[in-house]
Amino acid sequence: MADAVTVLIPVWNGRPLLARLLEALASQTRPPAEVLVVDNGSTDGAPGEAEARGARVLRLGANLGFARAINEGLQRVGTPLVAIVNSDVEPAADWLEKLGAALAREQVWFVCGRLFRPGGQVLDGAFDLVTRGVLPWRAGSGQRDHPVYANARPIALASMTATLYRRRLFEEAGMLEPAFGSYLEDADFALRAALGGYRGWYEPAARAVHVGSAALGRWHPATVRLLARNQVFLAARHLSPALARRYWRPLLAGQLLWGLVAVRHGRPLAWLAGKVEGIWRYREVATLDKRGTEGPLCRLLEESESELMRLQAAAGADRFWRCYRRLAGAG
Repeated sequence: MADAVTVLIPVWNGRPLLARLLEALASQTRPPAEVLVVDNGSTDGAPGEAEARGARVLRLGANLGFARAINEGLQRVGTPLVAIVNSDVEPAADWLEKLGAALAREQVWFVCGRLFRPGGQVLDGAFDLVTRGVLPWRAGSGQRDHPVYANARPIALASMTATLYRRRLFEEAGMLEPAFGSYLEDADFALRAALGGYRGWYEPAARAVHVGSAALGRWHPATVRLLARNQVFLAARHLSPALARRYWRPLLAGQLLWGLVAVRHGRPLAWLAGKVEGIWRYREVATLDKRGTEGPLCRLLEESESELMRLQAAAGADRFWRCYRRLAGAG
């Protein structure tokens, strides 16, 4: 069937959250054709829970990271559409129906909805935006829900927290980059897809709750280290030396400000370790052919940052982005 959907769920422990997600998927008004759980070596019985609830399980035997789990799962998806969903997401009953209706639009390749943090008042995020320094922001993250996020609209970028894709997009834009392991691999993919001309849609009526960083915790040392490293990887992958020189202020401002946030949460060593590894492996991951992409990337990043600042102004700018605006010279 042309509209059949496989829900692809990477998981590493978190059995209760996975059970809640699978229960929510079983209650969808538009049921998926299949649920495929890719297990990254869970030790708490999560894969058995998935099988007991009717999901197909692919066991990787070890924690190979989000990127490898998604790539392995995509190779086993047989439907035209695939919804990639974190195991700590709980979608509303009509979530898949709303996303599917939006994906039926002409020239739309992916659709994401409105994510809330537990409690339903604060946003976990909508679509993605990226600064000139290649620092991603999930629009609305940490802000109270606001009318500016209530309108459906075309978008260029989306995270893979809970997004519906045309399976063919991964054949044309490529798979996830395994070097990222976990965190920001979806930002790298989103940028590559956007530069390839593939566009998406934001459908705020498709609602879900996202716990966020459920496996390790939002400020666990391993989480901070991987994020700090992968921020460098993302810049290495997409900024040519000329663009890095052009955007040195936003690049430095974003990296240092995020470092200060890590210090405030008691993780300076994890942040520093991530940056050192990222710089050490810079050449290893800077493998994308950047010829011909500088102009389109400049337009994408500058439009994205302008939109970020507009949304911050409309919904209430937080301290991080106020500081970034001053240090980076954002418009």
